[in-house]
Amino acid sequence: MFAVLKTGGKQYKVASGDVLRVEKLDAAAGDKVQFNEILMVGDQIGAPLVEDAGVQAEVIDQIKGIKTINFVKRRRKHSSKRTKGHRQQLTLLRVTDILAKGAGKSGVKAAIGGAGVSVAALDAAAPKKAAPKKAKPAAKIEKAEAPKAEKKATPKKAAPKKAAAKSEADDLTQISGVGPVIVKKLNDLGVTTFAEIAAWSKDDIAAMDEKLNFKGRIERDDWLKQAKKLAKG
Repeated sequence: MFAVLKTGGKQYKVASGDVLRVEKLDAAAGDKVQFNEILMVGDQIGAPLVEDAGVQAEVIDQIKGIKTINFVKRRRKHSSKRTKGHRQQLTLLRVTDILAKGAGKSGVKAAIGGAGVSVAALDAAAPKKAAPKKAKPAAKIEKAEAPKAEKKATPKKAAPKKAAAKSEADDLTQISGVGPVIVKKLNDLGVTTFAEIAAWSKDDIAAMDEKLNFKGRIERDDWLKQAKKLAKG
């Protein structure tokens, strides 16, 4: 009886006692492995695989294939060329038995995807990993949505205070000889109202003359008298 098995992306027609080379399997010399991707066994044709069929084989050795040389050359201004060799790693094995049925209960480790894993371990592990992953995302979404509603309400309460501060300052440009530039300098020095100017003493006037570099201009223009009248309205 013969069978057609699939491993490493290739298909092999085998019979009991055949020796073949396949893509490297994770198995040592002397290990027994079982191929479970069986496309055909005798007259049975799979759709695409034959159920519960298998091919058992004994690993003879881990070998390397024939060396291949890859040469690449780029024809450009800064040309380059590269030569690289490669030897594919293979597993040499001997087919010992072809099972038309009962492969799932044989207990021989399976050679699937280049890794030796027991058939019983694969069947037991498959359903356990899918269930816990669905429960975690629901808790994360609830925690992320709750804090966003609380943060948006607080920052808007501080804005109205600036309007009240501006309305307390007087228009100092009503004093003769005081323009916007001088008003800015007075504001920087903390003077914003007529009452503040009207309350200046001689020492204050002398200090302001020096800071503003007016050279007696405050007394000449009689800022104090003008400020008293404007403060009374």
